[in-house]
Amino acid sequence: MNRLLDRFLRYVTFDTQSDANSSSCPSTPGQLTLAKALHEELITMGLEGVHLDERGYLMATLPANTDKPVPAIGFIAHLDTAPDASGLDVRPQVITDYDGQAVALGANGDQLSPEQYPALRDLKGQTLITTDGRTLLGADNKAGVAEILTAIATLQANPEIQHGPIRIGFTPDEEIGRGADHFDLARFDAEWAYTVDGGPVGELEYENFNAASARVVITGNSVHPGSAKDKLVNALTLATRFHALMPQDQTPETTEGYEGFFHLTNIQGGTAEATLSYIVRDFEDVGLAKRREHLEALAARFCADGHPCRLEWEAGYRNMKTQVAPHTHIIELARQAMVDCDVQPIIKPIRGGTDGAVLSHKGLPCPNIFTGGDNFHGKHEYITLEGMEKAVKVIVRLSQLTAERYGA
Repeated sequence: MNRLLDRFLRYVTFDTQSDANSSSCPSTPGQLTLAKALHEELITMGLEGVHLDERGYLMATLPANTDKPVPAIGFIAHLDTAPDASGLDVRPQVITDYDGQAVALGANGDQLSPEQYPALRDLKGQTLITTDGRTLLGADNKAGVAEILTAIATLQANPEIQHGPIRIGFTPDEEIGRGADHFDLARFDAEWAYTVDGGPVGELEYENFNAASARVVITGNSVHPGSAKDKLVNALTLATRFHALMPQDQTPETTEGYEGFFHLTNIQGGTAEATLSYIVRDFEDVGLAKRREHLEALAARFCADGHPCRLEWEAGYRNMKTQVAPHTHIIELARQAMVDCDVQPIIKPIRGGTDGAVLSHKGLPCPNIFTGGDNFHGKHEYITLEGMEKAVKVIVRLSQLTAERYGA
């Protein structure tokens, strides 16, 4: 556990926040800095085929330790942290024997409270790792990186645990939807894989949102406010009216489970032109299509009222269920590995996306397993060392179980 904690605390010191406004890959230089450090670590560990490309994609292999032909499986995590909160100068708080009460986050009065996050009560007695209230923590997904490498080290130290070839893949820019864009499937050469990018202990996910981005551009008429009567058409005012017509019960804060949503992420512009940016999510293709139709109808309504308005739509990742569900053995292996490690599987949809969603549609079935963290993308993010250790055990057991069941 000490090695696992040391790894995690070392990785979060790297500022790897990705940037959707950058066209480079990786989108920020810190991701490549971490990738280079991990590249050296993988070489030191004695892994084979260690390869880092100029875009920050890092791969390596732990060779099989059995003569039986066993399918090559992979474990994947991403290097970047979310743009939603700063990842610069992360200073974790490590609280041993957590008492189940509120935790102060820095000196500004903020706290991590079980009143707001009841799941904290179940973590009493564990080693809780939090932020100090200034930044996110980075467990999403540096916990996954630490867990994968600790699991690999565990397999190396225990050769009696038989396993087939284990592929490792670390990707940049997952948080901005580009993590699988340049993933070399031929080099990775696995029959299936798992992203270690989930939340609380036990999560096992093989379906996710269909995603799209929408921009609604509204044109007004800018006139000096001193002579604006009956002339000025304020595009910003029209933008607020447009959003007021959106369904208020279909937002992230009002939905759960399999319910989709519209999420307004930005309004920018001025009196002459204003743009509303939305992310749109739905688990079903037909549901996503209906959401697009809703936005198109509102835009047409504004145009009919004499206010030029257009919708710009960009499709994103797709639900992996259609690609993973036919391979039931992949899900069953992960479920059984959790049971064998005294972890209760929680099979649920991802209300978001992972690299695995895109990779599954590229031909690499890739469900998602837990890291042990929660409240990702913000200053209330936390994880427990015990939860991370359980993820390590599940990865080890999953590797062993694959050899036991599918070694010819």
